[in-house]
Formats: sequence, structure tokens, C-alpha cells
Amino acid sequence: MSVLAPVSGFRFAGIACGIKKEQRLDLGAIVADAACPVAAVLTRNRVRAAPVDLCAQRLGAPHARAFLVNSGNANAATGDEGRAAAERAVEAFARAADLAPEQVLPASTGVIGVVLPDAKIVAAAPTLVASLEPHGVESFSKAILTTDRGPKVSRRTFTSNGASHQVLAIAKGAGMIHPDMATTLAFVVTDARMDATTLRAALRRATDHTFNRITVDGDTSTNDCILAMASGERGEAASGDFEQALADALGEVAQMIVADGEGAEHVARIVVRGTANDAEALRIARTIATSPLVKTAMHGCDPNWGRILAAAGRAGVDFSVAATSVCIGETAVFESGRAAMTPDRESAASQTMSQPLYEILVEVGAGPGNAHYLTCDLGHPYVTLNADYRS
Repeated sequence: MSVLAPVSGFRFAGIACGIKKEQRLDLGAIVADAACPVAAVLTRNRVRAAPVDLCAQRLGAPHARAFLVNSGNANAATGDEGRAAAERAVEAFARAADLAPEQVLPASTGVIGVVLPDAKIVAAAPTLVASLEPHGVESFSKAILTTDRGPKVSRRTFTSNGASHQVLAIAKGAGMIHPDMATTLAFVVTDARMDATTLRAALRRATDHTFNRITVDGDTSTNDCILAMASGERGEAASGDFEQALADALGEVAQMIVADGEGAEHVARIVVRGTANDAEALRIARTIATSPLVKTAMHGCDPNWGRILAAAGRAGVDFSVAATSVCIGETAVFESGRAAMTPDRESAASQTMSQPLYEILVEVGAGPGNAHYLTCDLGHPYVTLNADYRS
């Protein structure tokens, strides 16, 4: 089944309302046919955008009907004026869709510090509502993008309690990517029946193992959120079956985000094993993944194991260098505390690093700890894009 196929109980739309230049798609919506259990994971950045605050307030209720999303303007650091603009936009959409405003959760992405031009959304709301349809996934996925090279959509089909169910994840993100949570907007819909408590717990756990294990540049945003609704159109599903499908879908779009890291050409899965526990392994993996020296070496396809080892050593985890090994792909470049680089191994490791996706394995002992992290290379295109972002 295509990732852009419908999900029972939902309609999607994406249109151009004039926030972006050149009539690019910049306003999207997902509407449920009936009130649905809703869940969210929101940014932990203390500078939080108006739509995030509005979402947080409305998530006190266990159900919602719609997500309203604009790109091209973050409506962050805009004070009371920004909050009022977000509320006017939501009210206009709710009125056009015959919904209560408190049933609509907003999200925004784009330039920080500019008040949302809500008049454009108000004027476009009837058109957006008229455009809603079950096959509108593609237009919605494009309307939420900023510096992305393309949409990020993943679908998982799973069978539970004798019925087939769908989980669809749609995301955007390319820069300002880091946990708690990565700089993204992501939207999940499922036709499985889930109560709000179960949905919220599953979303939090899946986020911790996917979106909270990716990095591009170490920055988080003012607008990050993952929002989810469950229509229940295909009946009840076992929570474990649903959670696995959810984690798989979020994991796929999370990897797409890292691969689309502004100017990125390579993605590395950093795997750390052998620590006393998983938390220590994750701390080492995160430190390696966020090291600018490791990331620039990735850009040059340079198997510089010294940078990897040095990053591991400053992670604040006690381990023995003598028991440590580093492999790039299948090639060992550091073994049992000693350099293992030969000309042939250097060539093989460099060839691995020229691939779009590869693994770096760091084993620091014989403990049970195990964790992973996704990162991408950092090079000249990232600097150029972000230097010119507001130009």
C-alpha cells in the first residue's frame, strides 16, 4: 500500500495561502471525521512558540478533531500579539470546518520573531476546508515543509485482534535537529482504536527511541511537536502491536530527517555496546553523534577514529580504553585499545563512509549496555544555507 493512501477516518489538505513566496504550499490540515483520542510530545525549549502554548493548553482534553499547520512563519517570540494571531487563525478554520476551536490543535514552522500573518489564514480557511479529502496526504506533506528537500512520510500496516490497521506518520525537519525533541513537526494518524492514555504513553515511548535519538546540528526549536490522533475506524488493536508499528513509522521519518540535514550527504548510526547500562551507552552515543569534529570527518569520508574515541572519552562514562574497539561498517579501525588502521583498512573505511548510510560501532567492554543514535555529516552547505536563511 502506498504511503500516500488514505487512513480511515481522516481527511487531509495542503494549499498556498501566501505566507511563503511564489505561491508555495504553506497551509495544511488534518481533520478527523469524529472526535478522536489525541496525544502530543512538545518541545522542551523554554522559548516556546504561541501555537505550542495553545496546543499544551488544549491537550488538557483527551480528544480533538483537527491539526492546523502553517509553514513559513514560526510565530515564536511574538508575545501576546502572536498568541492572539494563532487563536484567530484557529477560530477561522474551526468556523469554516464547523468545529469547536478547542478541538483544533495548531502548529507552525518557519522564521522566528515575526507575528503570524493570520489574515492570510483567515482568508484561506474556506478553501482549505473545501480541499480536505482522504487522498490529500501528498499536498499536506508538502505544505508543512521549510528547508526540507522533500516530504517525509511513512506508513506501517499491522494486524491485531484479527483486523488490519494503519499507522501513518508525516514529518518535516532538516535543520535545528536535536532531542527533546528534534526540530520537527510530525503528525501521526491511525485507524486503530486507542484510548488517550494508551496513545499518549505509546507516543512518548516511541519518541524517546526515535526522534529523541537523532541530531543534525545540536539545536532544538521553539516549535517542535509530534501530534497524534486515533480514529478507531478499524477497531481495537493490542497496545503492543500498535506501539511497534508507531515506533517503526516514526523511526523511518526520523531517519529521513537526518538524511535531509541541511547539506547532509551521509547518515551514520552510532551504536555503543558494553557499558554498565543502556543509559551510559546512550550518553556515549549522543556525545559522538553531536561532535562537530566527528561530523566534519564524516563529511570528508575520513575514518578518523581518534575523533570518535575522544568524543566517547568526554561523555562522562567510566570505561577502559584497553577494552575498547571501533568499527566503521565492517572495518575495525581501533581494536582492544590499539590503532588497527592499515592502508587497506583506511581505504575500506573511507569507502564505507562515502555511502549514504552506514554504522559506526563502539564497544567499550563486556557490559549489557546498548544504545544507538543517528547523526549526519556537517559541511560547507550547512553553513551557506543557514547564513542565508533570512536573506
